[in-house]
Amino acid sequence: MSIDQQHAEKRLRIQLAECYHLIDYYGWTEMIFNHISVRLPGEPRRYLVNAFGLNYDEVTPDNLLVVDADGQLLSNAEDKPNPAGFALHGSIHGARDDIHCIIHTHTNAVCAVAMKKDGFSYDNFYGAQLFGRVGYHDFEGITLYDDERPRMLDSLGQKHVLVLRNHGIAVGESDIARTFFLLWVVQRAAEIQCQTGMIPGADIVLPDTIRQRCSEDAQSVMTHSSAAQKMFDAAVRKLRKERGPLWKGDEGCV
Repeated sequence: MSIDQQHAEKRLRIQLAECYHLIDYYGWTEMIFNHISVRLPGEPRRYLVNAFGLNYDEVTPDNLLVVDADGQLLSNAEDKPNPAGFALHGSIHGARDDIHCIIHTHTNAVCAVAMKKDGFSYDNFYGAQLFGRVGYHDFEGITLYDDERPRMLDSLGQKHVLVLRNHGIAVGESDIARTFFLLWVVQRAAEIQCQTGMIPGADIVLPDTIRQRCSEDAQSVMTHSSAAQKMFDAAVRKLRKERGPLWKGDEGCV
C-alpha cells in the first residue's frame, strides 16, 4: 500500500468512526445491530465495517474491521463483523461502483413507513426530495442468505434508497458525508410523514412535476456542491463540543 493510500485509509477510518458516533448521537442506533460500511480507497472489494458487539459510541478508527464483499474478515482482528450485514452491504457494494458508503437503520419512523404498503409520501419537503429515488424490497426474513442478494439488487435498481419492507432502510452514496446527508433526508421525511398521519384533515398533494424538480434539485446539490460535507463536519463539531473526545487519542477534538 502506497503512502497516499495509507493516508486516505486513515482519514476514511476517522470519518467512518465519526459517522458511527453521529448515528448514536442522533438516536438512530439499534443497540449493537445495524451497520455502516465504506469502500477502501483503490480497493473495489475491500470495505471497513464495525465489529459486531460494539455500541456505536465504542467504534474507533482502529477497531474498524476490513472485510470483503462477502463479509469475510480480512484484517488481523479477533472481533468479527455482523453476519447479517453483508448479505445487504456486500450485494450493493459488489454491484454498484457509484456507491462507496452504505448506512442501514431501523429507526421508529423509518420502520413505520416501511410497514406501509404505499411507502414514502412525496408530499412533504423532505419526501419530495426522494421522488423517483426509492426502491422497495419485500421482506424475506433476516438478511442472512446469499440467494436474496439478486432480489435486493433488482429492488434497488439504480436508486440510492432501499426500503426493506417490514424492516428498515438502507441508503448509499459516493462518500460518507453524502450518505449521512441522504440518511438525514430519509429520516426527516419519515418523521414528518408519521406526524402528518396523526393530524386530522386532508393532506396537500404535490403534482409529480414539482416532486420531480425538487428531487432533481436535491440530487444536484448532493452531487455538485460541498453541502453534504459541510453538514457532516458541522454535525461532528457539535458532537465533539457536547461529548468531548470521541475515542482515546481523538485528534479532531481540540
